[in-house]
Amino acid sequence: MLLCTNLLRLMSDPIRIQFVCLGNICRSPLAKVVFRDKVEEAGLDDHFEIASSGTGDWHIGDTADDRMRETARKHGHSLEDHRASQFQKEHLAEYDHVFVMDKNNLNDVLYFDEDDEYDGKVRLFREFDPQPDSYQVPDPYYGERDGFEEVYNIVDRTAAVLLQRLIDEHDLQATT
Repeated sequence: MLLCTNLLRLMSDPIRIQFVCLGNICRSPLAKVVFRDKVEEAGLDDHFEIASSGTGDWHIGDTADDRMRETARKHGHSLEDHRASQFQKEHLAEYDHVFVMDKNNLNDVLYFDEDDEYDGKVRLFREFDPQPDSYQVPDPYYGERDGFEEVYNIVDRTAAVLLQRLIDEHDLQATT
């Protein structure tokens, strides 16, 4: 009976996902909303808890970058409710998966993993990209507007593959 109770509890717990970039105003908030919208389209909202954060602290409380909000809106996603937050050491234990946007973010997050307990759950987001290039999502912040569109395309295709991988891994049934 205890085994069945624990199994039911585990089956009902959401899969907790955190997307991480540098300032939490461009790449990771976009990944969060694109992934969230794909989860909702699949009818799997109850199975996921999705967050984003940055490794730096200088944008805490800020809205997403205007150019990223515009890019997201153009593709039917909203970043209007986003407020930047900073990744914390305790997130390593709280989240099942931490997907970072580049190798610097990977190093910054793994810095908190002093006992090497969590490296299996911290991964480069583009490991799931069918066109991974350098495995890093380029930071569009200091570039031109077309860089935001490039990031959207990377995030959109990668989020689709990531969701399918998690559906398969957790034996979920999409309703659409």
